[in-house]
Amino acid sequence: MAKKHSVFACLGSTYSGFTGSNMERPPLKRLLADIEAGKVDCVIVCKVDRLSRSLLDFARIIETFDSHQVSFVSITQQLNTSTSMGRLVLNVLLSFAQFEREMISERIRDTVAASRRRGKWSGGMPLLGYTVEHKRIIVDEIEATRVRQIFELYLEYQSLLPTIREINRRGWATKRWVTKKGDHRGGREFT
Repeated sequence: MAKKHSVFACLGSTYSGFTGSNMERPPLKRLLADIEAGKVDCVIVCKVDRLSRSLLDFARIIETFDSHQVSFVSITQQLNTSTSMGRLVLNVLLSFAQFEREMISERIRDTVAASRRRGKWSGGMPLLGYTVEHKRIIVDEIEATRVRQIFELYLEYQSLLPTIREINRRGWATKRWVTKKGDHRGGREFT
């Protein structure tokens, strides 16, 4: 059996662009695999919310720790999860971490929506029928006419697949777009 070792985990939302809101993070997956293989006896984090910002995911992670007799230590937050009071404090901290994550997401969504209502482009590829000029969204009349025709075709065929076949028969393509880096996107058959 491999020698057990303690692991310092820096697995939070700042790690390589992976969010702490879910368990789809390669370092976390490696850590859990090492724990299940019996290679880890203690996980040390800077802050509790670096491990997870989701109460449900955190409970699953702690359950894995417990079932493999792995200790959990937060350097900056003195928690003793072996007592009911310690577990309560941990749950309160995680509730606030999850609340903070959700509030940030809502603020970002609201800001993007407000920008779009004002006609400002907030990034990404524009939709067919629109173009971006000087960070503003503008109706592309040629594409807009085509979008209207696509809707009319759908009303005529009453089904998506025949509509797509007709669009492709006419040689119409998806929105063509050139990124800031000069990469070409779109211009493909509809699917």
